[in-house]
Amino acid sequence: MYLPKLFKTDDFNVLRDIVTNNAFANLTIFNERILATRAMMLLHGTESDFFIETHIAKANPVARKLNLEQEVLCDFLGVSTYISSSWYDHVNVSTWNYEQVQIYGKVEIMTDNELFNHLSQVTQKFERTQKCPMTVDKMDKAYVESEMAGAVGYRIYPTEVKIKQKLSQNRDAANMQRIIENLAESEHEMDQLMLRKLKK
Repeated sequence: MYLPKLFKTDDFNVLRDIVTNNAFANLTIFNERILATRAMMLLHGTESDFFIETHIAKANPVARKLNLEQEVLCDFLGVSTYISSSWYDHVNVSTWNYEQVQIYGKVEIMTDNELFNHLSQVTQKFERTQKCPMTVDKMDKAYVESEMAGAVGYRIYPTEVKIKQKLSQNRDAANMQRIIENLAESEHEMDQLMLRKLKK
């Protein structure tokens, strides 16, 4: 990640917000060539000892090629939106505002019990808003175990963390106000989420 000082932060609360709200992230490995897959990720722990949990199908090429001796990369994209240069009071280039977290880490394979607990937490998190939540505890244990046989769970312990918030910090007050006004006119959800961040 290109990370100028102006857009860099070490705020764990920012990391937690981005990872928690954008949990379907990229898991990237290198083994003879670059391989990547989308995976549902959960954040555990505190700033001093956090780690990521995820799972993928054993048939996934990433699972087949993952080398436990090498680092992996978990890449989370948070709120992002287009910023048009037509909004400025001067000639400039258009750009994107966005938030991103990259977590490099070493991998440990979960035990069956750890994978079961992980899947329970995943369903509890994402099923809670459903009319009739279907969580692991409501499923037949034999069925869950048969499904688990086709999956592998990973715990990823960070070796390097990068947190980026590119939120027009390089614009003066007048042009920041113009950005805010133009985003306020948009009906797109991402534009409104970015607007709230710029107003903080």
